[in-house]
Amino acid sequence: MSQEHREFPPVPSGRTSRRRFLQAVAATAGPALSQPQLGLSDSASRCTLAIAGTYSSPQGPEGSPGRGQGIYVFEMDSATGALLQRELIPSDSNPAWLALHSTGAYLYSANEVTNFGGANSGSVSAYAVDRAGGHLTLLNTVSSEGAGPAHLSVHPSGKYVLVANYAGGTVTVLPIQASGELLSACDVVHHEGIVGPQHAHSAPPGSFAISGHDKPHAHMIEADPAGRFVLASDLGLDRIMIYKFDRERGKLTPNDPAFLALPPGDGPRHFAFHPNGRWFYSLQEEGSTLVVCDYDAERGSLKEKQTVSSLPRGFAGTNFTSEVMISADGKFLYAANRLHDSVAWFSISDAGALTFGGEEWTRGDYPRSFNIDPTGNFLYCCNQRADAITIFRVNRQTGALAFTGLYAPVGTPANIVFLA
Repeated sequence: MSQEHREFPPVPSGRTSRRRFLQAVAATAGPALSQPQLGLSDSASRCTLAIAGTYSSPQGPEGSPGRGQGIYVFEMDSATGALLQRELIPSDSNPAWLALHSTGAYLYSANEVTNFGGANSGSVSAYAVDRAGGHLTLLNTVSSEGAGPAHLSVHPSGKYVLVANYAGGTVTVLPIQASGELLSACDVVHHEGIVGPQHAHSAPPGSFAISGHDKPHAHMIEADPAGRFVLASDLGLDRIMIYKFDRERGKLTPNDPAFLALPPGDGPRHFAFHPNGRWFYSLQEEGSTLVVCDYDAERGSLKEKQTVSSLPRGFAGTNFTSEVMISADGKFLYAANRLHDSVAWFSISDAGALTFGGEEWTRGDYPRSFNIDPTGNFLYCCNQRADAITIFRVNRQTGALAFTGLYAPVGTPANIVFLA
């Protein structure tokens, strides 16, 4: 896709500077930054649980040590968005990505390590969820059949966990037993192809966003809403891989077409389906772009129709994107920028096209991911290098974010999911 087709959003007005914000905080005393613990529901049966995964190993992300201690369970105040820690499940295996079973009875964690069982592999753990008490019980842990699993999801059938192994360049299917425990992999696919260049075709001027264009790197995997096809982004190959999925055997076979090729070096990271199942949005880590596609659910094919920048007009320098998500009502898309340290929001037209709406500073360093709570009223941003989850109120009419002033201290937070 040619550079001239990129669309850049206007520079937002009135963005609070970091210095001005920090000066204001210092002037209004420290307790405002502490984790609020008032006003939380006393009824465990009615509360929403927030569960956060972390980097917790001495060999953490990008070569730096993880400061998390495992998986954190919080109670969420639905009125204020505040989080109160209820439990910590210790783990030193980098449980950095989490996914809940559709029943809410089980939680699965991708443990981003490279030496599970003495092999060059990561692992996946299964937990039983005590909904009333908010307690997690480890059921079992199995090999992810590839090093450094960066993402997992549960197939819509509820019968399989799908895993993307970033360092290993593989995608894996793990069967789920009736007990919630995992069986060993029933399918493993090794991504193959020509890797893209180090410098992204669509990167901002002056960018040195050089990441994983040394070999295949499976970064995300998820089934389409119907569960007939499974899509996996490969950052190193600059492709969205598309597989037919056999629900009975848990097998992946290449679709026709087998992939969507994206601009060389742009590095597709995460993606999101629109709730209507007809539109697909891919976020490129090194190109700092969003590519909008029409999705043919019968053929499992993608057709590009728009590319926009995740950054404000005029940005120059290095940025790495991380997460992309669509509001439950399908009206807005959100995308996170690392180094720029912002979450941008876009309105979604009746044809699925994006229009830049604005962006908000994350009040932290290197937002690895974010999530929107089940009410749709709050967005929670995992600031990896700032050791805190920051909380924003969502304007349901405009999509805009406003910082609540609330933080939840968590060492190297990576991911957060919600159970209502």
